[in-house]
Amino acid sequence: MDSSANSVMRFGSDEEDLVAESSLHAGISEELLSLDELDVFYDSDSRTLWSYMRPAGRPSFTPTMLGDFESWQRLISADFGTGKIPLRYLVLGSRAPGVFCFGGDLTLFHRLIAKQDRAALVHYGHRCCAILHRNIHTLDIPMLTIGLVEGAALGGGFEALLSFDYIIAERGATFGLPEVMFGLFPGMGAHALLTRKLGSAMADRLIMSNQTYSAEEMYDFGIVHQLAENGQGLDATREFIKRSDRRHAGLVNSRRATKAVWKLELSELNRITELWADAALQLREQDLKVMTRLASAQQRLADAA
Repeated sequence: MDSSANSVMRFGSDEEDLVAESSLHAGISEELLSLDELDVFYDSDSRTLWSYMRPAGRPSFTPTMLGDFESWQRLISADFGTGKIPLRYLVLGSRAPGVFCFGGDLTLFHRLIAKQDRAALVHYGHRCCAILHRNIHTLDIPMLTIGLVEGAALGGGFEALLSFDYIIAERGATFGLPEVMFGLFPGMGAHALLTRKLGSAMADRLIMSNQTYSAEEMYDFGIVHQLAENGQGLDATREFIKRSDRRHAGLVNSRRATKAVWKLELSELNRITELWADAALQLREQDLKVMTRLASAQQRLADAA
């Protein structure tokens, strides 16, 4: 993998050692270490699996990226956990400079809406929901999951972060749910998770405002758990892991208790996605033009970075 091409979230001189350690670890599947759009490293000292999205194009959840996440989860479940390779922390960040993730594949959505292909929209949404639901339950492994945000987390990118136990964000990171600007709503977890975290009134405000929120604002809401100075997100995450290790069992089971109270079933997430698909099929041509302009603007931002 060519890590030198990306400046975001690099381990620096440590990364080559982690690549070597990961590849030499007898229990880790080679497939896990060679996914197309995810870089994966295992640090045996901290028992942490570091993973970074490395999108081939616009930093969004394309079908290819979703396929990698499905494989990532399947292979982690097979290789790690009780009686297997020990895993206490799972971290997800992004290689895309200035972007965590822009969320859904707007180009794909536009094409499916034009064809009035509800089944394909629902299938896409159900895939997203299954990945999110498995992450909420930490793949049934007694570990803590950490989302590391160094740039923009929009739409489905923000929704995905809500499924992590902890979010560590650099102060320059931004968060938002822009779907309302083209007549839609976030359909893969925002309603269910924000309502449980903030209450329905505040969740509705975030979902319908079309505002971009700073990392500091998300920290004040309680969505972001720790702030880091710009360029210090990786170090802050390492420090968080070190600080959390002696109380790991308590933190894991506290998070499990919270999720037991949530009672969030996959069927609830899927039903919301189906409502999202129904709404998408009713978008007007002018809404689709706004969607296209947003996708183009995000692509230009990614290209410039």
